[in-house]
Amino acid sequence: MTAEGDAGRPGGFAAATGDGPASSLPPEVRAAEVRVAFGGLAQIRRLTNTAAPDPAAVPAEWERNQPVRAVALALEAAGLPPSAVDGEGRRTATGFRVAGGERPGTVRVEWLGPHGSGAAQDEERQLTACATVLTPLGWEALLYRGPRRRRFLEVEPAL
Repeated sequence: MTAEGDAGRPGGFAAATGDGPASSLPPEVRAAEVRVAFGGLAQIRRLTNTAAPDPAAVPAEWERNQPVRAVALALEAAGLPPSAVDGEGRRTATGFRVAGGERPGTVRVEWLGPHGSGAAQDEERQLTACATVLTPLGWEALLYRGPRRRRFLEVEPAL
């Protein structure tokens, strides 16, 4: 799969970051793939975070090395929708977008949608929901206001 899920299956599963096309899979098939991938991530945490009191609450080394993919998977597994773009880069769906942050090891989460979708009015509520998903998984998610007064989360592994 590509970074957006299912555009070509040779690479295996990939979490949707919100920067690719919408999944062409039936929703129940995509949801099952996400559940399996997130279950695998939970197993990685359990097996590699043996020194942590709660291994599920600490990002694994794999997540720290690939935070965009890890955060996108966590959000999609929680049922939050990813945004999507068409072949010309225009937003076609409202949802989260996860991209690399300004500092190494951080990611930026935005709530985006097509022009006129109302995504800007929902962004604070939806980004708060994203932070609520990420915090118990060991991610620190801080809400900021950026250019044009648009909000975003800066996310990094909690200390």
